Amino acid sequence: MSQLEMKVPSPGESISEVEIAAWLVSDGDYVEKDQAIAEVDSDKATLELPAEAAGVITLKAEEGDTIEVGAVCCLIDTSAAPPKGKKAETKKKTDTATQEQALPTPAPAPVAVVAESSSHATGHPSPAAKKMLSDLGISTTQVSGTGRDGRILKQDVLAAMADGFDQSSAQSWGGSRDSRREKMSMLRRKVAERLVGVKNETAMLTTFNEVDMKPVMDLRAKYKDAFREKYGVGLGFMSFFTKAVTHAIAQFPAVNGMIDGKEIVLPEYADIGIAVSSPKGLMVPVLRNAETMSLAQIEAEIKRLAIRARDGELSIEEMQGGTFTITNGGVFGSMLSTPIINPPQSAILGMHNIVERPVAVNGEVEIRPVMYVALSYDHRIIDGKESVGFLYAIKEMIEQPERLLFTGKSPEEVLLGL
Repeated sequence: MSQLEMKVPSPGESISEVEIAAWLVSDGDYVEKDQAIAEVDSDKATLELPAEAAGVITLKAEEGDTIEVGAVCCLIDTSAAPPKGKKAETKKKTDTATQEQALPTPAPAPVAVVAESSSHATGHPSPAAKKMLSDLGISTTQVSGTGRDGRILKQDVLAAMADGFDQSSAQSWGGSRDSRREKMSMLRRKVAERLVGVKNETAMLTTFNEVDMKPVMDLRAKYKDAFREKYGVGLGFMSFFTKAVTHAIAQFPAVNGMIDGKEIVLPEYADIGIAVSSPKGLMVPVLRNAETMSLAQIEAEIKRLAIRARDGELSIEEMQGGTFTITNGGVFGSMLSTPIINPPQSAILGMHNIVERPVAVNGEVEIRPVMYVALSYDHRIIDGKESVGFLYAIKEMIEQPERLLFTGKSPEEVLLGL
């Protein structure tokens, strides 16, 4: 018998241990090479662990166990023969695939999802699907998985929701005195540790302002259809704010800086982190060199990263190295908040919901769509003048979108050389 010791690979720099979030196979199963056998949580992301060889697997850890990088997590008997019919099944699939390649590709058939089914899903739900099922109080037996080996994907849950569930089998809430305990994931524990650290280790202050969103909303309403037709993405508010942030950083570089020992590091680029909600919690993927991007490029990259975050597919590299962060609590209805800095950065911009408010315009009261914005900053390296000036520069650029074409200045200022 030839046993292969599968060791936990390093997910990235500074990560010394991981947690087994879920085994996707059972002890004694026959696995194929590169088949996903487990989902592991690090303090930065959830990753899939592929089998290094084909054979019969012996699990050496339980779900929830914390394992050091480089430690053995399972054994694979590479001398074991595939189960009876496995080779024939593989050959049949290969032959079928070859025949399908020779034929015209048919239109994809709709995925059939039954609301009530006596057959159990044969695969483990993905992290996103598992969170949705838990929130809905729905059993995996009510959803047919379309992923590899019958794995339940998020789109399977969404399709089942559209088809309708039998609510009599859903978990009820309220009316009892019961409670339940859930172990905090490694990612959640790390986030909690970092947030407490920020409050204790930085001189964090927050400054506020309000933005008249009418100019941007008028611009968006006028060109959103043409924009989508040309670039294939929607025109949202986040791209305007991201572009405004990069121009404001050029005027106030300290807002983009960070403390390193006794020195202040001032990057000459803007890697903007965009906080997005995911089944695993808050994630902050990064737009690299956002200062060089157009609005369309920003929208496309935000969409790509948000989908990857939603599906639990973000890599550690996609979340490392940001210099400034934007968070939008407005999508959840937040009117005002004091966002917490994402270390080692020194500032974060908080966007909020847009509400029609009475405002004074040229001596008259008008109803305008107004957004409150907040900038939390580390007062150790950012002075009040810089923080207020930075936030006011963003306000001016959003209220006068043409400034985004002239590096934060008005056309008149550019004309006059001011």
